[in-house]
Amino acid sequence: MLVSEAVATRRSVRSFLNKPVPLETVRRIMDRARFAPSGCNFQPWEAHVLTGDALSALQERLKASAPDAPMDYDFSAPGKVDKYSERLKTLGAAMYGAMAIERADGQARADFASSNLVSFGAPVLLLCHFPKFMKEAQWSDVGMWLQTIMLLAREEGLDTCPQEYMGMYGHTIKDQLGLDDDQLLFCGIAIGWRDESDAVNNFERPRVPLDEHVTFMGF
Repeated sequence: MLVSEAVATRRSVRSFLNKPVPLETVRRIMDRARFAPSGCNFQPWEAHVLTGDALSALQERLKASAPDAPMDYDFSAPGKVDKYSERLKTLGAAMYGAMAIERADGQARADFASSNLVSFGAPVLLLCHFPKFMKEAQWSDVGMWLQTIMLLAREEGLDTCPQEYMGMYGHTIKDQLGLDDDQLLFCGIAIGWRDESDAVNNFERPRVPLDEHVTFMGF
């Protein structure tokens, strides 16, 4: 698979098949991702990758737990204003529309949001964490590493869903994994085989046209 194909076909998959992912496949992805860009070669990323009983035990605990208050970090944009708010609304309309969930149906929307706790049925969950003292530049490194993992997963025929939602349960997850509190639980990545038959995986993803966010100069 070409890199351009991996980029074009990657999407946040929110319904997975009940089909295991071999350990050797996951190890191959993670081993190759080590070469993601990293300023000063810090390589600040760390991860726990769960499946089977380990994943089930975590999910049962998450379902019985409340979100952190306060969270270690706030992943919501301040006020979700202007054009960014409109982009969020456009995505929500497309996604919930594909599932035939009305805007007024708060319970159905809440039920769908709670499916984050079981990573939409994915057989593998990567949990990304790093020391709390890391700054914005290292967060950028972690983001590039996570994208590298997601593209390598596409090369293997797998799909993913990045889950910052897991950051809402950082303290619970760290306790379950035996991590010290000086670690920041950043996010999860659900990894598995896409359920092609589920409408939530097939709606058109809205994206801003190129010339609205890129300015070319000197060409």
